[in-house]
Amino acid sequence: MIPATSSPNAEAVRSALAHVMDPHTGLDLVAGHAVRGVGVDGGNVAVDVQLAYPARSWHPALAAEIERVVGALPGVTRVTVDIGTRVLAHRVQKDLTPLPGVRNILAVASGKGGVGKSTTAVNLALALAAEGASVGVLDADIHGPSIPMMLGLSGKPQSPDGKNIEPMRAHGVQAISIGLFLGDDTPAIWRGPMTTQYLQQLLTTTLWQDLDYLVIDLPPGTGDIQLTLAQRVPVSAAIVVTTPQDIALLDARKALRMFEKVDVPVLGIVENMAVHVCSSCGHAEHIFGEGGGEHMAAQYGVPLLGSLPLDIRIREQADSGRPTVVAEPGSAVAATYREIARRTAARLSLQARNKAIAFPNIVIQNS
Repeated sequence: MIPATSSPNAEAVRSALAHVMDPHTGLDLVAGHAVRGVGVDGGNVAVDVQLAYPARSWHPALAAEIERVVGALPGVTRVTVDIGTRVLAHRVQKDLTPLPGVRNILAVASGKGGVGKSTTAVNLALALAAEGASVGVLDADIHGPSIPMMLGLSGKPQSPDGKNIEPMRAHGVQAISIGLFLGDDTPAIWRGPMTTQYLQQLLTTTLWQDLDYLVIDLPPGTGDIQLTLAQRVPVSAAIVVTTPQDIALLDARKALRMFEKVDVPVLGIVENMAVHVCSSCGHAEHIFGEGGGEHMAAQYGVPLLGSLPLDIRIREQADSGRPTVVAEPGSAVAATYREIARRTAARLSLQARNKAIAFPNIVIQNS
């Protein structure tokens, strides 16, 4: 007589899920509190997973791993996996109030100009949106606004009441920039106090609509303007963009230390222009040096979120108003941007939460 196969139980399923690692947080699904529910009906097992950050492109691989691990348990005949996302608000600097309609503000900074900070900020925002988040972009570079060109935006934003302004939309993200008000060839000839006052007005009078993340493209440098903005804008976290070049790393360290002084956690470093691969012969050359971002990350105890190549297409696509993430979504570079976005959001999800925001904050994306 063949013995009946015993049915699995929920405890055994949870124990199995403790062996499924999340590469973006470094935690297993149980330790990371991602297992929302387990249902067992005979040999049928249903697993409900809820991630705290957007990772739509990773969902199929995660579901397959869960099916493999749980399906190996004795008595399991069928595994059903449902994966959702719930992005929560996280703590901002002391004494600052979170911005209405915005769960998290991510500042993208660099110690100096010319390292591709704005291009990185725009592609990061588009990558977060591609992964399933509701995203906005604020161009805080008052004297050199480039976001309108990179997003292909033109015209002036609308105001419903003469006081507040509606963000413009492009490629699925909300955006605002002083460049939309000034035009392409009109400079903002303002001193520091006027600049910071206008930026705060732009930030607070824009009617952001239920954003998971607002990506702020900060101006380059670490002077009075940057420090004042970091102190007055309720930022959840920051990332620092650099190239491997020694002079860029020197200034990037200053940007990182600036955020430390104002109690803003730095989620990691993005190394831009890390390597150039010749389009004709395939020869790889580290034009700006090699390993600088990795060494800086190790020195300050923050992760290297990703390294991006020096690629003419990144520049051409940004200049055309269709950045790489939307122009070539299946490319290796776009995949790198999306990986950086997942790592950034995942690391933010591990930060302390902000319970002061009282508007709905649930976004569900099924696999």
